[in-house]
Amino acid sequence: MPKPIQWVLSLIFIVQMYLAMAVIALVYFPYALISRDGAVAACHAFCWWVQKSLALLCGLKSEIRGEVPTGEVLVAAKHQSFLDIILIYGALPRAKFIMKAELRFAPFLGYYALRIGCVPVNRGKRGAAITKMMADVKSGQERPGQLIIYPQGTRVAPGDSLPYKAGTAVLYGQLGQPCIPVGTNVGLFWPKRGILRHRGTAVVEFLPAIPPTLSKSDFMATLERAVETSSNALMAQADRR
Repeated sequence: MPKPIQWVLSLIFIVQMYLAMAVIALVYFPYALISRDGAVAACHAFCWWVQKSLALLCGLKSEIRGEVPTGEVLVAAKHQSFLDIILIYGALPRAKFIMKAELRFAPFLGYYALRIGCVPVNRGKRGAAITKMMADVKSGQERPGQLIIYPQGTRVAPGDSLPYKAGTAVLYGQLGQPCIPVGTNVGLFWPKRGILRHRGTAVVEFLPAIPPTLSKSDFMATLERAVETSSNALMAQADRR
């Protein structure tokens, strides 16, 4: 498809996506207000809508690979764009994120993020942020589910490199849960910045669990190797049209 047409379709997709976010948030609000289940249902409905409308308007399909965890685990994922958030959350039954603190104030998104149990973190104060994160995670452990963290702390465009941060190892040590690494190639199709969404198949891959028995240094090395190897392979093999 000619690039100008794909750009226009991408713009239409983005506009309707945010309209859909508002509509779904308002429709589900009474249910979300009385039950956390309502907030989870709203978020899953939005993820479903984004995936379907993205395929229809932009020709960008999505695929989930690997065994999707259903129990209480730590999920440590590659973060390339908003799309991996959608795909990972949509695949998991009861997920919650370690998220940027400023997202608390985002319209609709902020309320629902807190309602499903996401943990806001101030990234500007590393030591204090990790201490508060651990306290918030501990206080939220009565709400079972899958806790998602992005070990590099932010979106990383394909080809770029950022270190894996210590907060993931701290969480791994405290929770005593298996960690599920997740690789992706979504950044090739839904860039970190810009409007254009490319045709093809965006993939998120859930990898074999890392048992909760490793030292922090061994865990971080194992995690980085798993996530980067998977992501690099998915990007090299990507179905780009």
